[in-house]
Amino acid sequence: MTQKRAIEPAVSTLAESLLNAIQQPIALIDEDGSIAYANADAESLFRSSASVLKRMKLSDFVPFDSPLMALIEQVRQQGAPVTEYRVDISSPRIGADRMVDLYVGPVPDRQDSVLVVFQERSMADKIDRQMTHRGAARSVTGLAAMLAHEIKNPLSGIRGAAQLLESSVGEDDRALTRLIMEETDRIVGLVDRMEIFSDERPVEKTPVNIHVVFDHVRAIAKNGFARDVTFEDFYDPSLPPVFGNRDQLIQIFLNLIKNAAEAVAPRGTEGKITLTTAFRPGIRLSVPGSKEKVSLPMEFCVHDNGSGVPDDMFPYIFDPFITSKINGSGLGLALVAKLVGDHGGVVECDSSSSGTTFRVLMPAWKEDKPAPHDATAETTQ
Repeated sequence: MTQKRAIEPAVSTLAESLLNAIQQPIALIDEDGSIAYANADAESLFRSSASVLKRMKLSDFVPFDSPLMALIEQVRQQGAPVTEYRVDISSPRIGADRMVDLYVGPVPDRQDSVLVVFQERSMADKIDRQMTHRGAARSVTGLAAMLAHEIKNPLSGIRGAAQLLESSVGEDDRALTRLIMEETDRIVGLVDRMEIFSDERPVEKTPVNIHVVFDHVRAIAKNGFARDVTFEDFYDPSLPPVFGNRDQLIQIFLNLIKNAAEAVAPRGTEGKITLTTAFRPGIRLSVPGSKEKVSLPMEFCVHDNGSGVPDDMFPYIFDPFITSKINGSGLGLALVAKLVGDHGGVVECDSSSSGTTFRVLMPAWKEDKPAPHDATAETTQ
């Protein structure tokens, strides 16, 4: 008996370590609806520490008429586990638009207690969007290579011919030759922008301070296309470096901020862009070139208070040539998706009538630890 009591704490510690290692929110709900246990991810989901959760009931976080409460009652009555997909658990305490997949099952030896496992749909959707965005960007690659070869060469000939004509025609016709040259230059510029999609070289990455990148991009914006826009920033000063290419990170957030500035332009001086950085552990994805899943804890957001993305366009905003702008090429966000994908990251968008948020998730830089010094080998030599 004494031996069993000595073992139980160790088993409990091991079980808790295993539950915290599972990167999904897990909660144990007692018969009276109180939260008997919550792992680390559940603390994040409920936005409260485990010590606080143990003093509260699930109904304090989820409305009483929530489908989750009905599932828990069903499991208690039938004694069998239930899996339900796309359940809305949104509430003022948990947050809006919280869609999850649920596993609810009975717990042996704990009468009327149930175990609830939450699979946040946002994570599953991020994986789907990651592959969709990368596919959309890659769909331009072959077209870009073809355009560079098949269009730029004849265009240079057309422009040269227009230059020769300009010197031998009258003033009225020179306006037409100049128009030919200007339009030729515009098409060449568009092709040049597309050529970056065909660049499949590995990205040279180094540890980069994302706050320096944000400050640099904001300075460019404030001295140019966003001079009338108000900027706010909420940075996490303890954030580690991001593992990326500084020039490409500048390109990513310059495009996103330019997009945000255009969205708030109708609001005039009331237009506002908010930049945020945060550390959000928990999501791991498979990325090209690596057999291991990569953690993407670095979250960088660009939020604007514009009117939002039109509903009919929202599913396609990262596709090339999709734009609501009169003079837009529809390549800005496709380029963002391509560059973020090259970094092994994910870009997603949340939009409503009160504004739009572009969220970029990327891997953090990890310092390579030197190999341990082998004193035995040194002595042998």
